[in-house]
Amino acid sequence: MKYQEALDYVASLSSYGIVPGLDSIRRLCEFLGNPQNELKFVHIAGTNGKGSTLAYISTILKCAGYRVGRYLSPVISDYREKIQVNEKFITQKALCQGVEFIKAACDKIVEQGYPHPTPFEVETTLAFWYFREQKCDIVVMETGMGGLEDATNIIQTVCVSVIAAISMDHMNFLGKTLGDIAFQKAGIMKAGRPVVTLCQREEAAVVLRDRADVLGCPLIVADPVKASGVRYGVERQRFHYDGMKDLEIRLAGTYQVANAVLAIETIKVLSKCGFAVSESMLRKGLLQTVWPGRFTVIGKKPFFVVDGAHNEDAAKKLAESIKFYFTNKRIIYIMGVLRDKEYEKIIELTYPYADHILTVTTPDNPRALPAYDLALAVNEVCMRAAGQSGTDAAMGHPQVTAVDSLEEAVEMSCLLAGKDDVILAFGSLSYLGRLMEIVMKRSESGKKGK
Repeated sequence: MKYQEALDYVASLSSYGIVPGLDSIRRLCEFLGNPQNELKFVHIAGTNGKGSTLAYISTILKCAGYRVGRYLSPVISDYREKIQVNEKFITQKALCQGVEFIKAACDKIVEQGYPHPTPFEVETTLAFWYFREQKCDIVVMETGMGGLEDATNIIQTVCVSVIAAISMDHMNFLGKTLGDIAFQKAGIMKAGRPVVTLCQREEAAVVLRDRADVLGCPLIVADPVKASGVRYGVERQRFHYDGMKDLEIRLAGTYQVANAVLAIETIKVLSKCGFAVSESMLRKGLLQTVWPGRFTVIGKKPFFVVDGAHNEDAAKKLAESIKFYFTNKRIIYIMGVLRDKEYEKIIELTYPYADHILTVTTPDNPRALPAYDLALAVNEVCMRAAGQSGTDAAMGHPQVTAVDSLEEAVEMSCLLAGKDDVILAFGSLSYLGRLMEIVMKRSESGKKGK
């Protein structure tokens, strides 16, 4: 099987959709000799921040000398980004070999009368197989959605379960209340194994505490309020925590200190489980952590920032960062969302800070909300807000333009923005990788033209 054939095969599985539950992946893993049972895991659930937390933890462990697997989704640019060892993507050769094994197993499963595994089940099994082949010391793995019935929850050899910020998302699958969603996230807890959670809203926190009590799990709460001396910045941020002075991170966003604190508490637990990490390696890992697409600066003069804020809680955090970093700045948005997200709430939280909003259709995604429909939604939110406040609808609200392509969005935003302004692209992560490539090529072309 050639690389493109392997990618085409995985893409062809999209018709099998999303099917919560573990029976199917158990059958698939059995055909490959249950590779997950030969690995040790940090398992991360949460609505927002689990990817950044994964990046911190895995980079710190790598800096400490361990061979670390990473499993994440969604990806920004390259499909192989999903599966990494010490931050190097799975090779094309290994991906082809693994997909061949898994395709053969899927065919046998169907022959036996069982449903075909879903794309996520196939990808998760591929990750288990590759990490075993690579003899990883530890794997840092984030759930795809939820926790209890997520395919990743087949793992049992968990050193520590980690729960990032919980908020409302995927309600059709996870439940209509914060408590329901927290119950699904708490499903990754394993009897007697430690759990590290970020401070949660009480409705979620009580669910986590109750589940930890039932399973006899030590529960450690990472409280970002205990971080002191915080010095925020778009390119570097510093803070003191747990007796360590001037810890430094490169990830921007006011919420990233909280994710870093969650990672630090997780590393402290891992150090008691045989994965010792010195303070110097912790510092080095925090500083070296990168996580593209999360309030990431990809250009200057004007500042060009991309952020994967795709639900209400992420939009709140994005709005906080905009207010903090870009007060009194003129801001041009590029916005692209999926139609099954609460995009009206995202608009409500973010539109007040924009001077001009360019809406795009996220390419190659059947769930994409068309740019024109998104522009109409932005205008409706603005008009409704103007009506409620009794002001002229044309006053104080951004101009809105639907554009035909990402290339046009980048070109128009750069024409609209002065060198002291800000361009902010956000929404679905599925289009940010392509947009970043366009910005990079434009920048390189500009340099060659000088």
